[in-house]
Amino acid sequence: MDEEPAASSGLGLPDYTSGVSFHDQADLPETEDFQAGLYVAESPQPQEAEAVSLGRLSDKSSTSEASLGEERTADDGGAPVDKNSLRSGDSSQDLKQSEGSEEEEEEEEGCVVVEEEGEQEEVTGASELTLSDTVLSMETVVASGTRGDREEEEEPLTVESEGKEQKILLDTTCKMVRWLSAKLGPTVASRHVARNLLRLLTTCYVGPTRQQFMVSSGENPPLSVGNIYQKRPVLGDIVSGPVLSCLLHIAHLYGEPVLTYQYLPYISYLVAPGSNSNPSRLNSRKEAGLLAAVTLTQKIIVYLSDTTLMDILPRISHEVLLPVLSFLTSLVTGFPSGAQARTVLCMKTISLIALICLRIGQEMVQQHLSEPVAIFFQVFSQLHELRQQDLQLDPKGCDEGQLPEVAFSDGQRQPVDPGLLDELQKVFTLEMAYMIYVSFSCLLGDIIRKIVPNHELVGELAELYLESINTSSHNPASMEPTVPSTDLEWDPQRSGGSSQDDGHSGTFGSVLIGNRIQIPNDSQPENPGALDPISGMGGGGLGCESEDNALKRELPRSAHGLSGNWLAYWQYEIGVSQQDAHFHFHQIRLQSFPGHSGAVKCVAPLSSEDFFLSGSKDRTVRLWPLYNYGDGTSETVPRLIYAQHRKSVFYVGQLEAPQYVVSCDGAVHVWDPFTGKTLRTVESSDSRGPLTAVAVVPAPHTSITMASSDSTLRFVDCRKPGLQHEFRLGGGLNPGLIRSLAVSPSGRSVVAGFSSGFMVLLDTRTGLVLRGWPAHEGDILQIKAVEGSVLVSSSSDHSLTVWKELEQKPMHHYKSASDPIHTFDVYGSEVVTGTVANKIGVCSLLEPPSQATTKLSSENFRGTLTSLALLPTKRHLLLGSDNGVIRLLA
Repeated sequence: MDEEPAASSGLGLPDYTSGVSFHDQADLPETEDFQAGLYVAESPQPQEAEAVSLGRLSDKSSTSEASLGEERTADDGGAPVDKNSLRSGDSSQDLKQSEGSEEEEEEEEGCVVVEEEGEQEEVTGASELTLSDTVLSMETVVASGTRGDREEEEEPLTVESEGKEQKILLDTTCKMVRWLSAKLGPTVASRHVARNLLRLLTTCYVGPTRQQFMVSSGENPPLSVGNIYQKRPVLGDIVSGPVLSCLLHIAHLYGEPVLTYQYLPYISYLVAPGSNSNPSRLNSRKEAGLLAAVTLTQKIIVYLSDTTLMDILPRISHEVLLPVLSFLTSLVTGFPSGAQARTVLCMKTISLIALICLRIGQEMVQQHLSEPVAIFFQVFSQLHELRQQDLQLDPKGCDEGQLPEVAFSDGQRQPVDPGLLDELQKVFTLEMAYMIYVSFSCLLGDIIRKIVPNHELVGELAELYLESINTSSHNPASMEPTVPSTDLEWDPQRSGGSSQDDGHSGTFGSVLIGNRIQIPNDSQPENPGALDPISGMGGGGLGCESEDNALKRELPRSAHGLSGNWLAYWQYEIGVSQQDAHFHFHQIRLQSFPGHSGAVKCVAPLSSEDFFLSGSKDRTVRLWPLYNYGDGTSETVPRLIYAQHRKSVFYVGQLEAPQYVVSCDGAVHVWDPFTGKTLRTVESSDSRGPLTAVAVVPAPHTSITMASSDSTLRFVDCRKPGLQHEFRLGGGLNPGLIRSLAVSPSGRSVVAGFSSGFMVLLDTRTGLVLRGWPAHEGDILQIKAVEGSVLVSSSSDHSLTVWKELEQKPMHHYKSASDPIHTFDVYGSEVVTGTVANKIGVCSLLEPPSQATTKLSSENFRGTLTSLALLPTKRHLLLGSDNGVIRLLA
């Protein structure tokens, strides 16, 4: 336990920075700098000063919509966890990993890294979502506990500086995850962030080291210390602190449905019995999954409203509690980590059931939780009978796959694994019987006699434990170390034997209100005892008293909480397989963007998909936020209005490299989307004729290509004055006006579509025309260039054609029956099309060709469709209409 963290901390933490440690960055030569990165290093800087600067950088805020997730959770903090834990691409791998891969996972400890499957989101600003406090990492905790045992020549300053680096890195990572959760929206955050965090939570409990109790000086606190609201955290609880914090932050952002529709089903998946014919064997991943599931369920219960809790209580009982108890009390299922893991799971389960009992009251416990409580108590009777009978079970039966069966006094015959009896007896001791009996006697009162048939036996075992404590108190030398006590630690003077009358109708200062036990806010433990050092770690962590002692906490209401159409669409999306690469259009209205007084001519989402631009006949360009609000009927106001155009705006786009906006009304305007300030204007008088088409060259280029009425193609670099290049495309032909331009994703070629249906492919590096061909019989309406040298063009002849750049024959040819496809966008290997008849189609770019069409309902879309844009990451459609309203549909 002590060797691994020490080894990792002495290597300069290379794993935490993907191959470049903080020490390496601090010692960069003078010729290298990171002007676009974290800092500029003209000379070697002290390590501590750099770490402080990194911490300050992570606290900077930006004007982005990251502030939408400003709700803060109360249990921030934790420790680094395995960096490989998020590489699982399929949820089925969670519980089916081999033992060898699990052991490799346990040997490495890294930072919390969230990998989005198939998509990479670039963080362009710092987050306003800050962690209140961050607890020390697991390595720092272990190092502080063993520092006195280390050799004297080791420098303490190195350990302290490494601890600071780990804390800064963990804090920054948590901020990044929170910022992404707000930036990506509910569907993407749930599919790619929350799913991976849930998988990572299991990894936090893998291995015997993560299942050790965190106590000071290596001593078990006395039984008389603490009360029901205090918990004994294990090392995995400390490590999982940041993961739980991020999971709860997502729930704060998008509301209670995240807890009930995403987290709870995943918990049910973790605790579900194996599908194998021999479910008696657990692996270390399944063992850790049980601990993670119970821990997360405790967090969920605290934040659920009373109504929701009562609605899902049967699910919690049958899908969570009963499966966990089946593993916990099984006489044939062994835990890879032995009695320690089973003890930790037992104590967490006691804490969970007690929490539910306090929330719902005695009557509801009798109605909904009778079976789980009875099963919990039954194992003591079974072990007691086995001890009394002193059965000599034949261990050879296990080798042959035939477990001996034992008939118990309740008439049941159950198989028993003789090799597990010792493990079970170490867990379900007299001390555990005392804990369970006193806990549930105080919680349930006389109801315990109705729902627990063997309560008298467990009470006798509890009395035996009290007698042993009294005997050993007279003879301290005879005391033997016992299994660590439960999360629910009781004071015998207040709760042992017969509970004293404290003037209240409940126990421990609680008040019975209806069918619920209400705990006063001022009820605090008189003496936290040995738990106090843990409680002080990183305020807001799992050891935080105010968080762990809470029976109910209000989930802050966010403006982005899911409801109505947003909730229905989110529920569908989280159930879709991540391997599904098709675009599904369900015609669900999510948001409306009114404001233009004229027809919307063009819409273009920014690369981050948190804002989009729209150009209209009203001579304005508007910048709109794309964060979810309301139930699908809400209307959003623009964040910025650019009103410097003199004519109708027919093109708008973004230069990704400098983050500028390019819009055109016959003259090109380059302006800053953050301030609305015009940076440059290219007037039509600068060329030989008015501009008819514009396109921007993809990053990292900063050029704009413009076509004029004389069939001349010009390139302008927004960083330099004047023209960059000029090419004449018409030649000796008369192909007409250039209606549309498209630049390849690499920026190496540009294709121009003419009003005659002619298309020309130009090499931007040499200026040579690579190809010219008659592509359509009517005007070219729109062209898109796709990865793989693929071109997609639509024409007024009602056709949509897919081309390879240098091939003569088209790859696919689609024909619209009634109306031309005047607007379309590309999603992966599919083309989403729109017509003036308000029909949305999906066409395939691959073999075999396929086409599906949906008519927009008047309820979801009014007016005539004029423009269309696709959000590829969020899989939403932006539809502009001739009445000036833009709608977001899915």
